[in-house]
Amino acid sequence: MKETWKFLWQMAILAGLFWGSDWLVRAVGLPVPGNVFGIVVLFLLLLTGVIKERHISAAANFLLKHMVFFFVPVAVGLMQWGGVFYEYGWILLVAIVISAILPLLTVGLLGRALRRRARKKEGESCNPTQA
Repeated sequence: MKETWKFLWQMAILAGLFWGSDWLVRAVGLPVPGNVFGIVVLFLLLLTGVIKERHISAAANFLLKHMVFFFVPVAVGLMQWGGVFYEYGWILLVAIVISAILPLLTVGLLGRALRRRARKKEGESCNPTQA
């Protein structure tokens, strides 16, 4: 019973954070969806230690484990767009492939450049002939 109350309390924290963020976005008129703003707020609260990971871990693990059920309505909704996919399918496929490859390449190249820079810096600081 104690675990059930803990889980419900954690879900209430996450739901309250979402509803509060959504309300704030609407009240202020921010050009960001409420759930995206809520994730940023949750990240900042976790980062600052206002909310500890143990305060939301059970509810977050449950939601992550059952995430596929939250995407079923989206997938069913996409079925109504069959004509668009039929007409612009190749363009959409190219856009999806490019938008998947570009971030991977960018992060890979940036990581490689930063690693080279760090190694070069280490080599300079460890070289006794450069004093």
